[in-house]
Amino acid sequence: MTNQPFDRHEPRQWQGPAQGYDDPREAEQYTQQWQGQTWETSVQPPVPAAPAEETAYLPQQQYGQQQYGQQPPQQYQQPYQQYPQQQYGQQHGQQYGQQHGQQYGQPQQYPAQTYTPQPQPEPQPQPRPQPYEPPPAPDTGYGPATIAGNARITDAQRARAEGRSPIIEPGGQPAALTALLGLLLAGAAAVGGYAVLVPLVVLQAVTAAGWFRLNGMWPARQGIALGFLGALVADAALLVSDRSPAALLGTIGVWVLLSLVLHLRSHADPDERMYGLTATVVASALAIVAGGWLAADADAVTVGAIAVAVAALVRALPLPTPVSVAVALLAAAGAGFAAGGITDLGSSGALLGAGAAVCALAGHRVASYDYPSRFVHFTAGVALPLSAAAPAVWALGRVLG
Repeated sequence: MTNQPFDRHEPRQWQGPAQGYDDPREAEQYTQQWQGQTWETSVQPPVPAAPAEETAYLPQQQYGQQQYGQQPPQQYQQPYQQYPQQQYGQQHGQQYGQQHGQQYGQPQQYPAQTYTPQPQPEPQPQPRPQPYEPPPAPDTGYGPATIAGNARITDAQRARAEGRSPIIEPGGQPAALTALLGLLLAGAAAVGGYAVLVPLVVLQAVTAAGWFRLNGMWPARQGIALGFLGALVADAALLVSDRSPAALLGTIGVWVLLSLVLHLRSHADPDERMYGLTATVVASALAIVAGGWLAADADAVTVGAIAVAVAALVRALPLPTPVSVAVALLAAAGAGFAAGGITDLGSSGALLGAGAAVCALAGHRVASYDYPSRFVHFTAGVALPLSAAAPAVWALGRVLG
């Protein structure tokens, strides 16, 4: 093989695959030949030998009187000698004995001493460990922490604990709505016919919703719907029976039984079931009793509704409670007397107005009980005075008419 310089930029020529030939020399010309540089020992220049000075040992160094590489002196070639007669410990012991005036290794004589036992002090009783008492917590107004938790204190209970009254009266706006609804009843009764049904249905719906909200049950759609449905059934029974009050009593009895059956099928806790049953029965009864405005005479409805409207407005004035109640009763009696002069009742309208005002103030007081909310004021505070006055208006209208 010839050594030719290798050009890496020179492309190689592909001669194609070697085919079978009979003459091996003829096939050799198509065999690829490697033209690169190779390592041939025969053509490499000989490596010159290093000079002898570079491979020789270092020159001998002289340290003092001895040269490096020579045998050590005779005194260093002798083996280590033992200490002549005594070990290091014996020499140290003798020196210690000489310093302290005694012979090392001999027992030291101590003067005889007698042991006198010392009286042992009597054991003092240990104080009993006191139980750990945590530092007093700052007064935050909340009760102590428990595992089961504390029952939530209501606003009314907190007001009683702080010495405040839990009674909050509805105020001027609910009183104005009550007066408006009363005037609508009086005007519808003066018109006659079935016109009283329109404000009466509104009054019954607000009564059912306000009673549930007053008892803290909201939303209670089924209970409100059941009470309002009882009121509608009572109104229909009144119209069918020629406004007989027996229709009201019969509807109340049927609805109490229906409410009892429905709550017996409930899967709630016994306490919640009892609360729901009580609220449903009372709401249905109040909504049905409000139908007394439809059962009463037209003149009695006019006088009673005007008296309740005046009593509600006067009761909302910023006066002390006893004074406000007295003034409201007097104003209702005066309004009844005035309205009786317009109708056939005459002066007996004052008595009817005073009786209706007493029942209306009782309903006003119920709507103010136990720290109510604004929603209670605008439902129960509006409807309860008129609903509570309905039986008195019907009864006094029958007696005085």
